Amino acid sequence: MKSDRPSNSKLIRSGMAALLFFSMLLTAASPLQAFQDSPAPAAGTEAATETTPEKSEPAVKEEAKTGISFIEAKIDSAFGTFNSYLQKVIFFKVPLTKDQLNQLTSGVEEKDRNGAPLAVLWLVIGATYFTFRMNFINLRAFKHSILLIMGKYDDPDDEGEVTHFQALTAALSATVGLGNIAGVAIAIATGGPGAMFWMMLAGLLGMTSKFAECTLSQIYRRINPDGRVMGGPMCYLSVGLQEQYPDNSFMKVLGKTLAVFFAILCIGGSLAGGNSFQVKQSLGAVAETFPILKEYNWAYGVLMAFFVGIVIIGGIRSIARTTEKIVPLMCGIYILACLAIIVMQIQQIPACFKAIWDGAFSDHAMYGGFLGVLVVGFKRAAFSNEAGVGSAAIAHSAAKTKYPVREGIVASLGPFVDTIMICTMTALVMIITGAYNDPQYADLIKSDNGAALTSEAMNSQIPYFNYVLSVSVILFAYSTMISWSYYGERCWAFLFGDSAKISLAYRILFLVFVVLGSVVSATNVLDFGDLMILGMAFPNILGVLLLSNRVKRELDKYWSRYKSGEFDNAASSAESN
Repeated sequence: MKSDRPSNSKLIRSGMAALLFFSMLLTAASPLQAFQDSPAPAAGTEAATETTPEKSEPAVKEEAKTGISFIEAKIDSAFGTFNSYLQKVIFFKVPLTKDQLNQLTSGVEEKDRNGAPLAVLWLVIGATYFTFRMNFINLRAFKHSILLIMGKYDDPDDEGEVTHFQALTAALSATVGLGNIAGVAIAIATGGPGAMFWMMLAGLLGMTSKFAECTLSQIYRRINPDGRVMGGPMCYLSVGLQEQYPDNSFMKVLGKTLAVFFAILCIGGSLAGGNSFQVKQSLGAVAETFPILKEYNWAYGVLMAFFVGIVIIGGIRSIARTTEKIVPLMCGIYILACLAIIVMQIQQIPACFKAIWDGAFSDHAMYGGFLGVLVVGFKRAAFSNEAGVGSAAIAHSAAKTKYPVREGIVASLGPFVDTIMICTMTALVMIITGAYNDPQYADLIKSDNGAALTSEAMNSQIPYFNYVLSVSVILFAYSTMISWSYYGERCWAFLFGDSAKISLAYRILFLVFVVLGSVVSATNVLDFGDLMILGMAFPNILGVLLLSNRVKRELDKYWSRYKSGEFDNAASSAESN
C-alpha cells in the first residue's frame, strides 16, 4: 500500500485540477442556458419587436441550437423518452378496487387512472411480509437498538470499518434529505392531513425491511486484506441465492443477474439522484434566499464539490466520521425549529391530531378518497426512508460486529428517525400552520415546490426562518451526497474490481457530477437517477424475500441468546475489566 501513496496523491491532485477546469468550461454555457430558460416574451413585447428585421429571429434560434446547450438538449430529450417507458413500469398504477380495474380494462390513459404505483406496492408488500415473518422485531428490539448505538455491546476488536452509530448516521445521511422537507409538504398538500398517519405506519413497517436487508449484508459481506469491506445487495444476491439453493442452477444465474442489475442501477442513482439532483434541488431552494446564486450557480457546484471531495476521498471511515457529526446537528436544528412552531401553536394540537385521524380514513373526494390518501402517505414514506431499496445495506455492511442480526437491529432505527421523527415534524408544521390548504400557496403546491412551501409555512411563524431552512437544506443535500458516493463506489468496485485506484476513479467522476448538477438544466437526466434508485427495490426485495428464511434463523438464534442475558453478562464483564 505504501508504494501506491505517491501515485494516489498525484492522481487526486490531477483529478481535482481536471474537475475545476471542467467546471470552468461548463460556465461558458451559462449565458446561453439562461437564455434558453428565460420565459417567453409577453404580448406587448412581441408587438414591440415586430418592427425588428426578420433575420433576427432565425439568428436567435440558430444560436439556441449550438454548443453545449444543443448537446445537452439532445441528451435530455433522449432521456425523457427513455424515462417515459421506465415510468410506465415503475409507476404502473396497480388497480386496487373494482372501479380502478374498470379504468384499466376500458383503456383510460395512465395519467388519468387511479391506483397504487407498482414500486410503492412492491416495497409495502415486502415490508409487511418481513414484519410478520420476523414477528415484529421492529417493535420488540427497539430498546435493544438504542443500547446498541450507545455502544453498550461494542467490541473494538470486531471486524469492520465503522461503529454501529457511525454506520447508522452514514445510512441516515443518505435518506434524510430534501424529501423530508419538500416531499412531505407536497404529500400533505395533495393527500391531506390523513397522509401523515399512513406515512408513519409505512415507516414502522419499513423498519423491518431495513433490518432484513442489513442483516443479510453483514452475513455475506467480504473483508479485504487491507480491511476495506465489500457488502450490500450485490453480495447477498450473487452469493446468498447460490448458497441458499445450491442444487438450483437457475438461482445461481438469477442471483448474479440481479446483483449486476442492482449495481448498475445504484451507480446511476448515485451519480444523478444521490448527487446532481441534490445539488440542483438545494441550489434552487437556497437561491430563493440568496438570489446571487442564480447568477453564479457554477460557484455553488464547485464549492460543493470541494467540500464533498475532502470527505469522500478518505472512503467510508472518513464519511462516517463526518456523518456522525453532521446528522445529529442537522436533525437537531430542524426538529428544534419545528418543535418551536408546534409549542407556539400548542392550542392547535388536539384539532391537528383529529384532522390526521379523520383524514386517514376519510372518503373525501378532494384527496382521492381513503385509498388515495393511503397511497400518498405510503408513497412519501417509501421514497423518503428507502427501506427495501438496499442502499443502506451497503453502509451497514461496514459496521464492526460479529453478529449480523445486531447490525440489522441498529439499521431498523433508520426509518424511525427519517420518517416517524423528521417527516412527522414537517407534516405537523404544515397542518398546524394550515399552509397545506392555504389559497395563497396554491401556485407552490401546483408546481410541487415543497421546499418553498415549507419555508413559507415556517417563516409565517418564525421571522427569518428561511435562513435557518437554507442551512438545513444545504446540510441535508451535502450529507446525502457523501453517503451516496460510497454506495456508488462500492457497486462500481463490485463490477470493475475492488482496488484503491478503481475506487478513486469513481470518486473523481462523482465530483464531476457535483459540478454538473449546478449548471446542467437537463431535468430528464436528473429524474432518471431518481427512477434508478426506485428501480433498485425490485431486485433487492426479491432477493431478500428468497433469503428471508436465513434471516429468520439468524434472528431466532441471536434473540434467544439476548433474552437469556448472555450478551448483558459479557458487556458487564468487559466494563469491569
